[in-house]
Amino acid sequence: MTRSALFAAPLALAAGLFALPALAFDVSAMSDAEREAFHTEVRAYLMEHPEVIMEAIQVLEERNQQQQVAADDSLVRQYADAIFDDGFSWVGGNPEGDVTVVEFLDYRCGYCRKAFEEVKKLVEADGNIRFIVKEFPILGQASLDSSRFAVAARQASGDAVYEQLHDALMAYKGATDLPALTRLAEDLDIDPAPILAQLDAPEVDAEIRKTHELAKKLKVNGTPTFVFDTQMVRGYVPLDVMEQIVSEEREG
Repeated sequence: MTRSALFAAPLALAAGLFALPALAFDVSAMSDAEREAFHTEVRAYLMEHPEVIMEAIQVLEERNQQQQVAADDSLVRQYADAIFDDGFSWVGGNPEGDVTVVEFLDYRCGYCRKAFEEVKKLVEADGNIRFIVKEFPILGQASLDSSRFAVAARQASGDAVYEQLHDALMAYKGATDLPALTRLAEDLDIDPAPILAQLDAPEVDAEIRKTHELAKKLKVNGTPTFVFDTQMVRGYVPLDVMEQIVSEEREG
């Protein structure tokens, strides 16, 4: 909250408290002496009841949150095709599921890693969730190296290889140069040759660029960011909350 908003909230509230009758209250019509007396009364009231300031701030924050939710819902509707059916993002879980969960993630994001096992539990336990991964590297070169390797793996070797490598990268903390990522693939019994051959293909960078362009339209600037059918949730979401959101989506 800005400093101006902090002061505006209690003053607006105080104006309402002392406006009796409200329709007849006009600060601009006061004389200097009347205005000074009013300010003194407002200050005295707030000093005696400082909790009013916190109540006003809470109301303002709740109002801002409601506006953010409404704006996010509108963005999800506007860009639904690109979010849920871009033609290239990996689709896991149940492809025919009745609820779709989309995650914008970065392999080097601590909260993405924290959410990883919980998302996996959600999808596996539910059995009727369509899960989509949006490769959204934003935390530097190591993030980009990992995403490019994963995208190249999917393009060159298919969804099963991508899923295996994706899961490994979510826990991987080593170097992300080509020799290191090649060893990671080999440790998973994945043939790295097709991946390395695809790595410099323009289609690899094109996928990541399109996801970044979509994120910009959705005003997504952090990971993880989730979309649950009709609603966007920014930041880490624990398993029980995800379950509740999925249930709400099913109920309509």
